[in-house]
Amino acid sequence: MQPLMNIGVRAARRAGDIIIRNINRLDSIKISSKGRNDFVSEVDRMAEADIIATIRRSYPDHAFLGEESGRTGDSDFVWIIDPLDGTTNFLHGFPVFAVSLALTHRGRLEQAVVYDPMRQELFTASRGEGAQLDGRKIRVSGQRSLESALIGTGFPFRGKESWLETYLPMLKAVIASTAGVRRPGAASLDLAYVAAGRLDGFWEMGLHPWDMAAGCLLIQEAGGHVSDLGGGGDFLERGDVLAGNGRVHQALMQLLGPLMPPPNAG
Repeated sequence: MQPLMNIGVRAARRAGDIIIRNINRLDSIKISSKGRNDFVSEVDRMAEADIIATIRRSYPDHAFLGEESGRTGDSDFVWIIDPLDGTTNFLHGFPVFAVSLALTHRGRLEQAVVYDPMRQELFTASRGEGAQLDGRKIRVSGQRSLESALIGTGFPFRGKESWLETYLPMLKAVIASTAGVRRPGAASLDLAYVAAGRLDGFWEMGLHPWDMAAGCLLIQEAGGHVSDLGGGGDFLERGDVLAGNGRVHQALMQLLGPLMPPPNAG
């Protein structure tokens, strides 16, 4: 395992330990709101601070883009951090949440770690070296059609109200065209599940880079396709993402693309 990956895994596991130590004291955790339906807890902040401290001990010159602390440092190497993806789930004791770390070099995704502390499952990927779950190679599913596909999604809940107006017809179309739709509430894990073949595809709108950076590299290294809903490659900037194996990705794009609003609408 590469030194960079070793440090990322160490940081993710330490953050996971912080999360697990606090899961039985949910009634006393300090919570604040960043916006409608968008919460942050002291656990998010503690986990992110520990991740950054862990990485800085080995790579003091690296920069960071954290969900809670924002952008810090100036470097070609940038760690994109979601210390607790699925905060609302965590705060309700709903056991679907994860630590998500990605490393970019000059804007290109190079390393990815998604750690599920409840199941102690570790998803990792290094560019050009494939994706793994607990050290075993993983691949996207071999599903050939939407009709039998299980698709993951996330409900848009922050930002433009028009997102929900756009999303609901998409949800209706996917429900009518597939074997089922799942919305667990942690995009990083949803994307990791696509990489592992547990979901056949995924789409969501209104995401931030830390929600999806690691999961997108996992899928690419597991042989899958990732794009924005229009098929472009700037999903981290746009905030909408579409993923799956080649056939499912193409079918979803054909299904959902016409439902996207025209550029600059709204």
